[in-house]
Amino acid sequence: MAVPAHAEAVEAVSEILTRIGHNGIAVDMPTVGAGGRGAETGDYTVKAYLLADADAFAKVSDARDALGHLQAFGLGPIGELAVRTIDDEDWLAAWKASLAPIRVGAFLVRPTWSDADAAGAIALALDPGMAFGTGLHPTTQQCLEALSTLPVEGLRVLDVGTGSGILAIAAAKRGAREVVAVDVDPLAVAAAAENAERNGTRVAVRQGSAADVAGAFDLVLANLVGPVLLAVASHLRARVAPAGRLVAAGIVRDAEAGVRDAFARVGLRLVEREERDDWVRLVLTA
Repeated sequence: MAVPAHAEAVEAVSEILTRIGHNGIAVDMPTVGAGGRGAETGDYTVKAYLLADADAFAKVSDARDALGHLQAFGLGPIGELAVRTIDDEDWLAAWKASLAPIRVGAFLVRPTWSDADAAGAIALALDPGMAFGTGLHPTTQQCLEALSTLPVEGLRVLDVGTGSGILAIAAAKRGAREVVAVDVDPLAVAAAAENAERNGTRVAVRQGSAADVAGAFDLVLANLVGPVLLAVASHLRARVAPAGRLVAAGIVRDAEAGVRDAFARVGLRLVEREERDDWVRLVLTA
């Protein structure tokens, strides 16, 4: 199955396909044209493999219905779901070939079946499936780069909307003394817990959001989307300790002003801004 999607819609489309895809999803990046244009305007393609069994037709139908409902969120254009049949012996090789290791800041994100290594890099081994965050999407990369440079060792860290758990695992591997990860999706909670264990890290994974966590944290990570950041701004602020920091990502350029205003109203001050492919990452402090 393959679905073309605008950059803003990639993660939402990915979540839908992971519900029925065999071992997760893959994302093909758009071709970058002259002058570096294309990544922010062209379509990504989200792919998943589905076993051709008795339930396949119903699963594809469910996926089409769910993709149709996404249009109400105004996330950017989403194309039609296309389905084609491939030979049994070809699908696994094609699947694995589409998931090459990627170096992001201090980290090397690789599938669990890969033995790729990079000198000095912190390895994050994940199988992309069940939830967001495989190191490919620009917002995930922006957050990993922030975790590469921000002080993390010895800190208490909260990851809101953890998805695959990639950011929580990265924080733990950079020496955080305590990492709590939350997500409203039970599939994400299960995937994050499994991935944390696979990577040999101690991460407390729970179902819920920022409002469901007690206490304050030195570093809060929130790789969400603009409308969700607006809705939970006060809860995120409540979790940031005095002099602590919030890394907020998943913000398209057009939504940035509203998100920044919402954070300013709850007492968070901007310290750093980074933009890539129409996506904005903010680092704020209390």
